Amino acid sequence: MSTLSIIGLPESPFGSEIRSEDIKEALHFFDDWEERYHYIIDLGKELPSMPVAFRTDENFIVGCQSQVWLVCEYDEINNILLMAVDSEAQIVKGLAAIVLSVFNKRTPQDITGVDIEAFFTEIDLFSHLSAQRGNGLRAMVKKILHLAKKYS
Repeated sequence: MSTLSIIGLPESPFGSEIRSEDIKEALHFFDDWEERYHYIIDLGKELPSMPVAFRTDENFIVGCQSQVWLVCEYDEINNILLMAVDSEAQIVKGLAAIVLSVFNKRTPQDITGVDIEAFFTEIDLFSHLSAQRGNGLRAMVKKILHLAKKYS
């Protein structure tokens, strides 16, 4: 059972129990991209549902092919950003989960220091996504980086 963060977001396992290194290792284990897509969809199923109250225009990611909402809150005591994301598309939820595995529960300084493009290259992600999905993923990352800079 997940706990709630400061503003009532369900706690996500991404960034703590499910880390980017784990995802990278798992993706390299699979022989083809069909298996990898199934794994990515399964990752999306691990995301806690976002309360409808957080599905606002302010949290909406512009540029995504599907509807995506991202909420970040800054935990001052621990100097980390806590994130929640939701989408109605399963593959997009999985892609968002990958992003959270990199950025969630990290300090703003750590977030701004991540070379996310290098990570995406390591897992060979963009060569297997439509341009629209890739743009949506980058829009999500851009919003996270903007918020991290605000608190760093």
